Amino acid sequence: MPFSPGAGNSDRRPGPRTPRLTLAAEKAILGGEFSVMKDDKIDSLAELLADTRSVAVLTGAGISAESGVPTFRGREGLWKQFRAEELATPEAFARDPALVWEWYDWRRGLIAPVEPNPGHQVLAGWESLFDDFSLITQNVDGLHRKAGSRKVIELHGNIWKLRCTRENTIFDIHDTPLPEIPPACPDCGAMLRPHVVWFGEGLDPEVLDAAFAASAACRAMFVVGTSAVVQPAASLPLVAARAGALIIEINLEPTPLTARADIYFPGRAGEILPLLDRRIRAGRRAGGAGPEKGRS
Repeated sequence: MPFSPGAGNSDRRPGPRTPRLTLAAEKAILGGEFSVMKDDKIDSLAELLADTRSVAVLTGAGISAESGVPTFRGREGLWKQFRAEELATPEAFARDPALVWEWYDWRRGLIAPVEPNPGHQVLAGWESLFDDFSLITQNVDGLHRKAGSRKVIELHGNIWKLRCTRENTIFDIHDTPLPEIPPACPDCGAMLRPHVVWFGEGLDPEVLDAAFAASAACRAMFVVGTSAVVQPAASLPLVAARAGALIIEINLEPTPLTARADIYFPGRAGEILPLLDRRIRAGRRAGGAGPEKGRS
């Protein structure tokens, strides 16, 4: 499918929506403001989410790290004396595409055997659990799709997709190692590049619009395993909060978002999300809403 590189930020926002619970009312249901979620509050959150139609999730490197995906930063990103910031740029690709592709081929080889963890699997199941569910990720490893998620907003692209440098056609190519470096377009023979957003490039405006629209439209937003500092992704929870959504953060350590989140789970997504998922589904069955769809 064709791809048009874009400049980045968009001012488009969705129009008026149906009334929702105010943030204060939702906090009251949960028992007030607090920074660390205790086990006895999980049931309260699950009860609230059982009646929530629209949920969005933003994921970052933390959820993939739980599966064993390297961050490719610092020591983990060092390859043949090069840092990631020196290779993941348009300038590096123009200067030495074979070198850049050798690095990406190495990365793809490390990621290929990695399996999704229970956190990925829960999020894949939430596509059918909630009437309106949006999954936004900063990760390029493809683990959400591997877990079964069908509708993923990939802010930074996907390392398993390659894009023609002449026609912008995108191909799914999972061969590892690649049969030739640099790989050639099967249609026109031009060089392919990784379909990821490099340092110095803008995000695809259509992808960014979809992420902002999902954030502004949701009633609850989970922020899972992100540093909450990389823009424009770091702005998405703030957009959701301004629109009245409940913000739930899951992360091993506090981030700049933690003080602004309504609920903070310190821990691993692969442990917290399955627990919450079981409580939500149990509440749905007990309440007669059925296991698949939420109430409006």
